[in-house]
Amino acid sequence: MDPMTDNNDKNVKQISHYGFIVPLNHKYPEKWKQTLRVRWREFFRMIPLALRYWYYYWQITRQGRMVLMDFLSPLNGQQIYGAPIGGLGAGTIGRGFKGEFCRYSLIPGIYQYDTVFTNQFIVTIRDTNGKTIYHQVLSPAPKGKYLSSWKWGFNGKNAKYTALYPRSWTEYNIIEVGIKLICRQISPIIPNNYKDSSLPCAAFIWEIINEDKVDLDVSITFTFQSGTGSSASSDEKWTEYFESKNKVMGVMIHQELKGMPCTYGIASKASVDVDISRMLVFNPFGDGRDLWESLERSGKLGIDRQEKSAPTKNHVACAVCAFVRVQSNKSREIEFSLVWDMPKIRFHNGLKEYLRYYTKYFYNDKQSVAPDLCYYTLMHYNAWESDIYNWQRPVLEDIDLPDWYKSALFNELYYVADGGTVWLRKDDNDQFSNTDPRNEYGRFAYLEGHEYRMYNTYDVHFYAAFALAQLWPNLQASVQYEIRDAIQFEDSSLRLILYEGIYCERKSKGFVPHDIGDPDEEAFKLINAYPIHDVARWKDLNSKYILSCYRDYCISGRKEFLQDVWSNIQEILSNSLKWDTDNDGLIENTGFPDQTYDTWIMEGPSAYCSSLWLAALRCAIEISKIIGDIKIGNKYSEVLEKGKVSFQEKLWNGRYYNFDSSKSDHRKCIMSDQLCGQLFLKACGFENEVFPENRVKSALKTIFENNVMKYKNGNQGAVNGFLPNGRVDTMTVQSEEMWTGVSYGLAALMIHEGMIEEGFRTAEGVYRTVWEKIGMAFETPEALYENDAYRSIGYMRPLAIWAIHQAWTLRKQKLTKSNDNINH
Repeated sequence: MDPMTDNNDKNVKQISHYGFIVPLNHKYPEKWKQTLRVRWREFFRMIPLALRYWYYYWQITRQGRMVLMDFLSPLNGQQIYGAPIGGLGAGTIGRGFKGEFCRYSLIPGIYQYDTVFTNQFIVTIRDTNGKTIYHQVLSPAPKGKYLSSWKWGFNGKNAKYTALYPRSWTEYNIIEVGIKLICRQISPIIPNNYKDSSLPCAAFIWEIINEDKVDLDVSITFTFQSGTGSSASSDEKWTEYFESKNKVMGVMIHQELKGMPCTYGIASKASVDVDISRMLVFNPFGDGRDLWESLERSGKLGIDRQEKSAPTKNHVACAVCAFVRVQSNKSREIEFSLVWDMPKIRFHNGLKEYLRYYTKYFYNDKQSVAPDLCYYTLMHYNAWESDIYNWQRPVLEDIDLPDWYKSALFNELYYVADGGTVWLRKDDNDQFSNTDPRNEYGRFAYLEGHEYRMYNTYDVHFYAAFALAQLWPNLQASVQYEIRDAIQFEDSSLRLILYEGIYCERKSKGFVPHDIGDPDEEAFKLINAYPIHDVARWKDLNSKYILSCYRDYCISGRKEFLQDVWSNIQEILSNSLKWDTDNDGLIENTGFPDQTYDTWIMEGPSAYCSSLWLAALRCAIEISKIIGDIKIGNKYSEVLEKGKVSFQEKLWNGRYYNFDSSKSDHRKCIMSDQLCGQLFLKACGFENEVFPENRVKSALKTIFENNVMKYKNGNQGAVNGFLPNGRVDTMTVQSEEMWTGVSYGLAALMIHEGMIEEGFRTAEGVYRTVWEKIGMAFETPEALYENDAYRSIGYMRPLAIWAIHQAWTLRKQKLTKSNDNINH
């Protein structure tokens, strides 16, 4: 082998120096809880809303459905999670940093939080005389009620976990026998690779390092159970052996999940000196004696002559064992794959059956393709590792970037897969234009949050989409075309709006939707599942669509995309202009929470909505030039010029932009997100032609000095609202929250504006609090309170950290170009 190639292979496989790194006996310093804090000034105002919510809750649950935002039974973080496994859009299985298989999301958009203790790796070590000298479940979990014959309780202080999504490494030091084990977990999350990134699979590669003076026989056994937890199931289950090309040998578990067929497959690869043995079926709720004693006797599983087990309605489990001799001071590798083949899905109402996107490459209507997926995983994980390493390397090797950021950037990306994500194939009934990316890349959707069960919630996706737009731009385009079509959709059915107690159309034509549906109702067909406000009156959604469209164009360079959305942009701008009641060029907020801060009331022109509006006008003007529609562009230019003057006159106070232009003292609140529109203009390559540079810098400096540094001493991001009197704004629950994704977005704007140190300080407070202090790794919440509480675990908006990456990349490009010009 070429020495250079061999050295690179070692670099690819070695444990990352960066990432989420903890020993397996790690305890977090603080444990917070989820709490919705309502102060007395809000309490009486919210009583009617609470009563209407109780009625809504009763209506939904009597239909056999789950409430899409359950404020009565909020979830608390479990402080256990590591990197989840699986590709994009075919479901994920969460894994704890101690090795637990937990938090299943295979049923579209639905989470099940059971830890399945049957799903384990077991190591058996024997001397060359055939004596077992070490036999242990590789989990710190104590012995429980089931599988009591197994030896549990691996000493967590002798193991270390490192996650740099989509990979992780777990290192076990078995001091007693001089063996070190390193398990590499790999999921095929690879930018711009749409085939492999769609696959429901993961590889577990075990490196066995023999540091002893004698040769040793080592086997690793992978055990796996049906279902997604310990809850009862009425469908039949059975197991089946399979063998693929290149001696890939495994076991399948056939079952149904909520009426949808799903087959698990676990497998390993035999070779001249790697021997594979399998156990077709065992009882996961028994004592596990047969499996355990077979391994202890021989280091292998007993031979079962059956090819299939008998069907049963009880849960079943199976096992695959790989056995190898490891010479003294040498190392060997053992490979395992885990796949789940769940090709056809439907949502709760069952109006349509969909094929997942991966079935474009792996699908057989007559039988499961789990064996093919296992084989493909074991044949391609090396290439995946190399691709992931080469993608991440420029960030990891950038000496100007802080170490914590290198972990945060990649680990926050977990949500693109673990956000209840669905990626569906186009079917014969879908009629898309020739330029529509859904023809080739299907339909893509992910939830607002694990607890806020709405697909592609657009006011939030606006922040999060920086990740998709840079890494999988065709999926971002798919989302944008879905929203484009939804703008034209109309659903005139009336429903009760919980905030105001009035009845409104579910979806009004000519307005950007809030979301494209609830998976526990009928996503893609019943648009706007969100029941709290009339979102046709929201003042941010239309602007956000225009800004996102132009941002995506700047990244992809696709002119046909702008042509396809141009008529919609004109329509939503026309509808938005109706909100400018005094013809000053600014749209007015109307005294209810009419934007993404959906408890925070703005009146008249507000800094948040007006900055978005002016930025959207500027992007629309640029689009009109590209399209060649100069006349309409001139019309928008007139509005923009008026609006720029009004924005300064009505909102600038000498240091920052007022929260809104109401008569109340609250208008002087320092809002951390007041220049969100400027973030998108900078991301699109504009300079300071809409918002004066000196005022932008002054506002950002004020935000940093107050919302960041006077809030938890600068160690917890930027609180949403801060008052000039030096206190956190407690006007509403959301003004006193720190929104993780908004703080990441604010940090990105600071970096765009040259405030590098301030930007990274702001973002660092988010990451260190969430991931290191309160134990919310891989379930980053939407919001933190100042102390002891958070809201909405597992949320989409923190993907906005990729706005920081874009800001940093553009900055480096400008510096390089400037240096090149000087040199020439």
